[in-house]
Amino acid sequence: MPAPIALFVLLAAAGQAAPITVTGHQWAPFISPMGEPFRARTATDDTLADWFQQADRNRDGLLTADEMVADAERFFATLDTDRDGQIDPDELAQYEYEIAPDVQVMSRTKRTPGSPAPLAQPRTADETLPLSEKQERRHRRQHEAEQEASLGLGGSLQGAARYALLDIPEPVAAADTDFNRAITLAEFKAAAISRFGLLDRAHQSAVTLVQLEALKPAPPSARRGVKQSSDGRDARIGNSLPPGL
Repeated sequence: MPAPIALFVLLAAAGQAAPITVTGHQWAPFISPMGEPFRARTATDDTLADWFQQADRNRDGLLTADEMVADAERFFATLDTDRDGQIDPDELAQYEYEIAPDVQVMSRTKRTPGSPAPLAQPRTADETLPLSEKQERRHRRQHEAEQEASLGLGGSLQGAARYALLDIPEPVAAADTDFNRAITLAEFKAAAISRFGLLDRAHQSAVTLVQLEALKPAPPSARRGVKQSSDGRDARIGNSLPPGL
């Protein structure tokens, strides 16, 4: 057998002996206060700890406002792909559709790592309808859900808030304080300072990982709507609606 052919046969046999297997997991990410997604690779990964250890630059177990601003500046550089000093609408769209599609209002809520898959549901009356009517009903429900979500209604967390410490559905866009459809580095850093203040509930100018763990939202299966305080306001930290809406 000629040498090139023999080599080809050996390579083919080696390829058959060691196939490449790719496994995907619909596990919930952790989305940092500034909107960066951290994704689990195994059921034991602690994605909140991954972010904390990255942001805690001096590894002293305390996250300060300066460290959070520095972490925000690093993530801003990732989003500002054309290096013009701002996150423009195209870069924001890339964030929402490619980097963190989890922030989209209609994205399906993912399970936490290691949680069992939901039981199969019985067929509903909709499933026996003609295809055109199914599509019409699905479109109507989606439109209604989008309207509720745009107003912050619906009794549940939306977008990134489902996987984050703060009730901010789109953390990157929310940094656009002058509403000119572009987020500057100054705006992003100011948002980091403001959000650190929301995390530092004890007003100690530093937060620990244990303190942040206590702020994580409940898993979707355990969450029955938004917890209300005695005065009717949203008791979770972050952006809330005034009572009566």
